[in-house]
Amino acid sequence: MLPEDLPHDLPTFIERFGTDEQCHRYLFDKRWPEGFCCRACGHRQAWRLGRRNIYECAACGQQHSLLKGTIFEQTKSGLARWCLASYLVSASKGGISALELQRQMGLGSYQTAWTWLHKIRRAMVRPGRAALTAQVEADETYGGGAEPGKPGRGGGKRVVAGAVESGRGKARGRRLGRLRLAVVPDVSAESLEGFLGRNAARPATVTTDGWAAYGGLAAAGYRHAPINLSASWGDAALRLPAIHLVFSLAKRWLLGTHHGAVQAKHLPASLDELVFRFNRRTAKSISHRFARVIEHAVQLPPTTYRALVAAPA
Repeated sequence: MLPEDLPHDLPTFIERFGTDEQCHRYLFDKRWPEGFCCRACGHRQAWRLGRRNIYECAACGQQHSLLKGTIFEQTKSGLARWCLASYLVSASKGGISALELQRQMGLGSYQTAWTWLHKIRRAMVRPGRAALTAQVEADETYGGGAEPGKPGRGGGKRVVAGAVESGRGKARGRRLGRLRLAVVPDVSAESLEGFLGRNAARPATVTTDGWAAYGGLAAAGYRHAPINLSASWGDAALRLPAIHLVFSLAKRWLLGTHHGAVQAKHLPASLDELVFRFNRRTAKSISHRFARVIEHAVQLPPTTYRALVAAPA
């Protein structure tokens, strides 16, 4: 459970997380929510070495770094700056570009701002997140920046598979549930069924169009409800309104925040950020986004700039 007294605006955030020491205590509680436990001997008490981010077990002397094994490992910047960057990225309604993050944080280079932004984006994906349930709409589209000279429908864009929980009530803003988006290699049965297998629980009811690649969903354990678009009115956006509303929002967001020029290797990170914001779109969730980012950040292994810019496997 997240605490109820989280900052809801920038002044209250600065009041609570304005110093490295305040952020240190908050990260300690997130890193060891049940209290410190030595990984060597299991002892529950440790001494902090000065004002450093190092703790020494009171029983065996094993030293533990608060930041080791997190996205903050080996950072040269104070924790207060990292927390502020995490808040700016997560609290922004429409997202934030690396250039804007550099400007607001006063970072010395665009490369630093870009690296911080992508590390924070990695922390937007919850480790071991639960699969979609009940009624799910699924489809595919094309996303990312078009590549010059690439023919075909996508113009060199990547295939993006999507699935969203639908029919969650008639109240405004609550009709749709959780969302999943991912880049897939193609629109084959292996790719699309594999995406749903990773993101939708069985035996959820999955509504799709009549594309043959979805034909094996029933055999895979789902309640498949295909729609034959050619049988009556054929607009997929009308017959599958939930997932096509999401696709429309995704394309507008990529165009507005990133000018539609997201490179293929960075498109998955942008989609993860969109999913994070969509799944926490209520007023209460806005104040909880920062807490979720920090909670995930201390569970994820560190990464480097070299790894972030490397071509996908």
